[in-house]
Amino acid sequence: MIDAVVTAAGLALVLFGLFVFFSAVLGLYRLHYVLDRMHAAAVGDALGIFCILAGLILLHGWSLAAAKTLLIILFLWLTSPVASHLIAEMEVETVPDIRRECEVEER
Repeated sequence: MIDAVVTAAGLALVLFGLFVFFSAVLGLYRLHYVLDRMHAAAVGDALGIFCILAGLILLHGWSLAAAKTLLIILFLWLTSPVASHLIAEMEVETVPDIRRECEVEER
């Protein structure tokens, strides 16, 4: 009984992660400005990867591979937002008329 619940939860997480990735890809094509597209990709990346990898951990069971997958989740959650922030900072600094395209706060 408990195996069926864990398998159902794992499949639900994997399917939700795929839905998030599909939504992020749709946002990449539908949004017009680079910062909007970058935001869609970053959110889809962080949430989608977490859901898929957590679902795979539940489906596979606890093992050394699951521990390594948890380390991958931690690494991706630490590096993906930093990379997105650096790309956004570079966009704000290099585009001369950024204020016409989007709202940028002064520092």
